[in-house]
Amino acid sequence: MDVLRYAAFTTDPAGGNPAGIVLDAVDATAGEMLAVAADVGYAETAFVVDVAHGVERRFGLRYFSPHAEVPFCGHATVATAVALAERHGAGPFTFQTPVGLVALETHLTDGVATASFTSVEPAVEELPDATLSEVLDLLGLRRADLDADHPPRLAAAGNPHPVLVLRDGPTFDGFRFDPVRARQVLDAHGWPATVSVLHRREPGVFEARNLFPVGGIAEDPATGSAAAAFGGYLRALGLVHPPERVTIHQGRHVGRPGVLTVDVPATGGIVVTGSAVPIA
Repeated sequence: MDVLRYAAFTTDPAGGNPAGIVLDAVDATAGEMLAVAADVGYAETAFVVDVAHGVERRFGLRYFSPHAEVPFCGHATVATAVALAERHGAGPFTFQTPVGLVALETHLTDGVATASFTSVEPAVEELPDATLSEVLDLLGLRRADLDADHPPRLAAAGNPHPVLVLRDGPTFDGFRFDPVRARQVLDAHGWPATVSVLHRREPGVFEARNLFPVGGIAEDPATGSAAAAFGGYLRALGLVHPPERVTIHQGRHVGRPGVLTVDVPATGGIVVTGSAVPIA
């Protein structure tokens, strides 16, 4: 399998979140895809496992981290859409993913390629008190460190993400965690993706850190599924007035800064937009 490498949610190959992409994995087994993802070593690699006959610009995707299959991966979705747009022309695509159909729009403007995906319907629920205590203890934080205007929740728009918003910047920048223990917590709760920790810089602008210990990775540089989940979280808690756009900065803490644009409509899936560029 030929592997392409793209950085998503950035125009700089050294920024954003690297993703592996295999455009022809129709005959690949799950074990083979997992082995390729482990060899690539990125947070996720996307595999095109089906090209829908008779349905133009519709592809089946599966996602694997070096650790296991992941139901959905936003940054690899954006990267794959950009790679396909560069080969088939900009415009709409539809991806059949393990969590359902995901609609995309791609654009090529002045040499910059962007993709927007519309998530599946988001769901938001209470984070059990004992689980919240466990996550705070993992991060070395207290309940007083949380932003009272943004209560913790479990939010999903493809993957479930515990969402914690911290009150001040120094606490957000300074928390540390043990990656081995973080992986144990994620696996114990059946969370296939990240723990999402955010801080509000200003109205409509947040910065995120996403715990995702896998292979040599501890924090995910840019997490599209978490951004979609956070858009659903904001809408469910009445913290935005749809239609509204939110900007999320991520990756500064791991030296790969990126930007995710989140559009929150009044109903339906959350739209996440970002650029992607090939990695030489």
